[in-house]
Formats: sequence, structure tokens, C-alpha cells
Amino acid sequence: MNEATGRPLRELLPALPQATLHGDPGALITGITEDSREVRAGNLFVAYEGVQVDGHDFIPDAIQRGAAAVVVEHSMASMAQSLTLGHRVHQKVPLIVVPSGREALAHLSAAWHNFPARQMAMIGVTGTDGKTTTVNLIYHILRAAGYRTGMISTVNAVLGDTVHDTGLHTTTPDAPDVQRYLVEMVAAGTTHAVLEATSEGLAQHRVTACDFDIAVVTNITHEHLYAHGTFEKYREAKAMLFRGLASARQKPGLPKTAVLNADDPSYDYLRAIPANRHLSYTLKGTGTLKGTGALAHPADITASDIRPSPQALAFTAHTPVGDFPVHIPLIGRYNVYNCLAAIAVGIALEAPVEAMQAGIRALGGISGRMERIDCSLSATGGQPFTVIVDFAHTPAALEQALRTVRGLAEGRVWVVFGCAGLRDVGKRPMMGEIAARLADFAVLTAEDPRTEPLEEIIEQIAAGCESEGAVEGESYWRIEDRGEAIRFAIERARPGDLVLVTGKGHERSMCFGTTEYPWSDQEAVREALREVLCR
Repeated sequence: MNEATGRPLRELLPALPQATLHGDPGALITGITEDSREVRAGNLFVAYEGVQVDGHDFIPDAIQRGAAAVVVEHSMASMAQSLTLGHRVHQKVPLIVVPSGREALAHLSAAWHNFPARQMAMIGVTGTDGKTTTVNLIYHILRAAGYRTGMISTVNAVLGDTVHDTGLHTTTPDAPDVQRYLVEMVAAGTTHAVLEATSEGLAQHRVTACDFDIAVVTNITHEHLYAHGTFEKYREAKAMLFRGLASARQKPGLPKTAVLNADDPSYDYLRAIPANRHLSYTLKGTGTLKGTGALAHPADITASDIRPSPQALAFTAHTPVGDFPVHIPLIGRYNVYNCLAAIAVGIALEAPVEAMQAGIRALGGISGRMERIDCSLSATGGQPFTVIVDFAHTPAALEQALRTVRGLAEGRVWVVFGCAGLRDVGKRPMMGEIAARLADFAVLTAEDPRTEPLEEIIEQIAAGCESEGAVEGESYWRIEDRGEAIRFAIERARPGDLVLVTGKGHERSMCFGTTEYPWSDQEAVREALREVLCR
């Protein structure tokens, strides 16, 4: 993880909230890793129980490769029984016993890089939908305000003048990667960092030790129950971002601020979590909401006079620093919520109104977020219908996307989508119902089936379609091959129609079984368009 010559173990241990050391605190550490295959001489190996494998099983391998110390989640007695090298290991290699190996990995990674998050203003954004867009909006506002700003989203990481791809599937990078990105930001002179924090990223401590100053939520709806078990646990995972404000390093002139969606059911739950300052935003009425007490609390930031167009949105923002017009080059009323959340962060950081306006206006297209794909060929004339790729993969997001494109289509609306395997089963019929109700035609297809039978996933979606009166072969179809499904809809699109392809967005792979295969909705759409338009 680091090419430093080495540091005594005792210098890293104070970063751990709870730890018991068995062994020499003076052991020289040359790096930190949780992957036994990457262990080099002098490394600190962090073991934890993962989703697929238990890192404790690889402790003997890590030691044989030269690990100088080992972090374990179990008691020393139970570890002695599980290690094939027996008691001799404990005499030579220090063991650090912690409640959570994942949490320890985050704190140790931060300590190894000298706590880069403590050297910047840190903004974390969580929620079910709209996180990536909101992160980008905040990034552009802060840049327009003159701040040297970095960003880590599920699409990419922007570190100074360098852009890194952060992964094939939507997730928060692992804690060592997050801390490495942050130290690169510090080296580039970054003063403000914006991080997208998924529920899994929070629950698995990937953004622990980031010392957030501002926590933002977009919404909390039905999603990711496969990982958390219940909606309450999912909501609590999101709440970790806000609870972390209290334990994060207090930085001069940066009050810990919680930015909350007053229109979301999560408001009361999150509002009860202490922070130095709470800012709320709303689109409903005058922004008066019922909080945790008997009195109503007025929302801080509201919008009025919302004017959508085929390419953009305009509205008037009402804020504690005055009212001002806003123009955003994105479609969909839900993006007004994302703008208001970003404006709240601008207010918390005292960004000028002009910077908030300019930053929002400067936002370009975001990969897989209401992304228009146009493949017009001069020999055949313009593309006679619209095709949009969007990441919508939750019931709420699919409904928002379909309502948005309905207002853009002159003709009929087609939607091509699926549901991921080994993920929330309950949302599948819900999404089928939404598609049948809001689209004219639906094509049900693959979306990372993983080890689940694809036909069973599609059957569950189809049940939702039929509950809304959709008829197979007339208003909905099942086509397992995603490329064929996209081509099917595009071939049948008439002039003025709109084809919406959802679920994959920016992702560049699709998982069948346990293998990730290269995939791009955008390329699949372009290929189908070239075939159709060149006939």
C-alpha cells in the first residue's frame, strides 16, 4: 500500500479505537494489506470475515510470505487453534485483536498515509438515488468557488488533473484505495474532497476514518436489502455517515453539518442524530415539515417556478443567503432535489451565490445518467427517435426516469430493463408494475443475473407487468440477451418514439455466474442504431 521504508507498529496502533496487542509494538511495518497474496516482507496483514471468504484462513499464508504483524477479529485463543503454524506464530508475529477487521483496516490505512482527510474539508453524500449526480454538482460548485476540489464517485475519482476509473460495478472503493486517493489529493494541493458513500461502503467501513465535515442524504428507498436484510438496517447503514460526524476530527472553522431531504421519510430519523448544524431542503409547498418535536420546522432551502425543457431545467432557489435563479443542463424534476442538496453544501461552505449558479450550470453530462445516444448518419438522415441510457435500477429511480421521458417523447415509450441476481427479490415485481404502468412497451432482459437463473428473475418482473394488465407479446416481451433486447426495441421504434435502457448506466461489465464480462449499454445501443439506420 505504501513504498515507505517502514514505521514501528506502535506508531499505527493509536489510530485504532479498540485494540489489544499481543507481541512486540516495535515491529517494523513496511505496508498494510488485507490480501494475503499481496503480502510482502514486513507488511501488516489485516484479517476479517468477508462475504465470500474469511481472511483469517489465510493468516498462515500471510506469515509465510513475511507478514510482520497480523490484525485479527477473534480472540487470541481461538486464533491459536485455527493457525496451522500453532503457538510458534504468536511468539514471532505480533497479533492485534480488534472488534472489526474492516474498521481497523480503514483506520490503519488512514494512519499509514498520515490522515489525509484531516487536511481537507470532507463532504460525504449517501442515499439510494442521485448520489453520483449530487457529488458532481457539489464538485462543480466548489470548483466554481475557487476551491481546489477532488471527487470520488462510483464512476471515477478526480484527483487534481488526474481521473481514475473506480470500478466496473457501482460501489465505494475499498478503504485502502480511498485513503490512497485522498493522499493523492493532498499532494495535489486539494482543499475540499467530495465522496460518494454507498450503504455497503459505509457498513463495510470503506469510508471510515474520512473525518467528514458535511454529510448529505438524497433519499432512502427500497434497495440493497440483499446486503442489509431489512430496510431498518439499510437505513442505519446510511445513518453511519451522519453518526460519524460526532467522532470525526473537528477542523477549525468547519462546523459539522447534516444536509437532509425534508421530503424523504428518512428525515426525522436522521434529524435526531446530533450535528453542529442541520440544513434541510424540500420541493413540497412552502417547505414546512413535521420534525421530531411537536413544532413544525421550516426547511432551509426550497425551489419554485420549476421549468423543464427537453435539454435542461430552470428554477428559482430560496435559501438563507437569498433567492436566485438556477439553470441545470439535466432533465428530470428529481434533479432539482440534487441541486438543492448541492446548494446546501455550498451554503455550509460559504460559497458565493454566483459560484453555486455557475457550478450547476457547468455540469456536463454524466455517464449513464439520462444519457442521450445519437447515432445519426448523414447518408440516412437524422435519428428519427430518441434513445436514452440511464442507471435507474430501483423502483423509485425507474418511476422517476419513466415519468421524465414521458414528457420528452412525441410518440410511444419503450423501456428495456432487468433486475440483478442475488439482490432484492422484492423490487422485481414492483419494477414490472412501474414499467407496465408508465411505459407503452417493456422488454425484460438480463442485468447481472450472477448465479441466479435468469428466467426466474425475468418471471418475477413479468408477474409485476401482468398485475398491471400488460400482455406478453403485445405490451411486454422477455428477451434474455441484453443486446438482443436493446436491438428489439430499437428496431420497432417509430419516428417520435423514445427508447429508455436502464439498469447498467455507466457500468462496463455484466456478471453471469461469478464472471464479469465486458459490457456497455452505450455501445450496445450504438451497434443496434448503426444496424437499424444503415438498412
